[in-house]
Amino acid sequence: MGGDEQKLMVKTASLYYHDEWTQAQISKQIGMSRPIVSRLLQRAKDSGIVEVFIKDETVHTVALEQRLEAVYGLDEAVVVPQSRAQGHSMKSAVAAAGAYYAAKKTRNVNRLGISWGTTVAELVKHFPFDKRPDLHIVPLEGGMGRASIDIHANHLAYELAKKSGASCSYLYAPAIVDSEEMKDHFMKMADIKSVLREGAGVEMAIIGVGNPHENSTLEKVGYLRKEEAESLKEAGAAGDVGFRFFNDHGSAIDHPFNNRVVGIPLEQLKQIPSVMAVADGTNKQRSMKGLLASGIVNILVIDEGLALTLLNN
Repeated sequence: MGGDEQKLMVKTASLYYHDEWTQAQISKQIGMSRPIVSRLLQRAKDSGIVEVFIKDETVHTVALEQRLEAVYGLDEAVVVPQSRAQGHSMKSAVAAAGAYYAAKKTRNVNRLGISWGTTVAELVKHFPFDKRPDLHIVPLEGGMGRASIDIHANHLAYELAKKSGASCSYLYAPAIVDSEEMKDHFMKMADIKSVLREGAGVEMAIIGVGNPHENSTLEKVGYLRKEEAESLKEAGAAGDVGFRFFNDHGSAIDHPFNNRVVGIPLEQLKQIPSVMAVADGTNKQRSMKGLLASGIVNILVIDEGLALTLLNN
């Protein structure tokens, strides 16, 4: 590289980066076309004369998001840095990020499905107040009783509708019934069939993912007995969405528990155009990998630790 050419590159880069001139202004100043100015700036970077640094704690999570999108074929990934958890839980930080994203995304949505769980409930808490009278919210599975009603899909549909000035449906049935016969009875009821049809026809869904083998919410709220958890493990369960258990390949497992759920099956979830999953914790690694393998999810909101685990393994 000649001295004159290098000097021209330095001058061009200095005007562009230090003095914040436009390429058009530089072109006029040095008497060369804009394409030549653009090439000079690029060569200044390629040769090391110019180095660009992004000074922000989230720059590495942006790189993680791009890798997740590429590896798992996602439309969009949102990775929440560990530093966001200062002063509150990582779950709350992930839920807040999910609420912010969902609030933007649902501006173009008229029918929204919502599942159950602690992370989804936290997302609803963080969801901003916004007038959306054209929005209709549908629970994706049943949920009745006295235990933990604040994380049931019916309750979350109501709370989200209240925040949005939207309407909502209710699925008046337990999430888990005692037998397949009882489930068949509920599924034949006109009101329940109607809400399930609505759920299958939503434009977007918000879901969580459960790990039946470690820190299981299903066990904590009494939906899953210890012996059932063991048999699910033997059957190859990697995780669950809306009480529907799947294996490491994302397929529904053959287990009696799956046959007692009143809600949207995995096959119908897969047909929903936009499905956003929110989750935190490296203990969700296997569950999340199975869920991603299912092809159900195209938007992912997770914490930095879980993102690293998904990419490093």
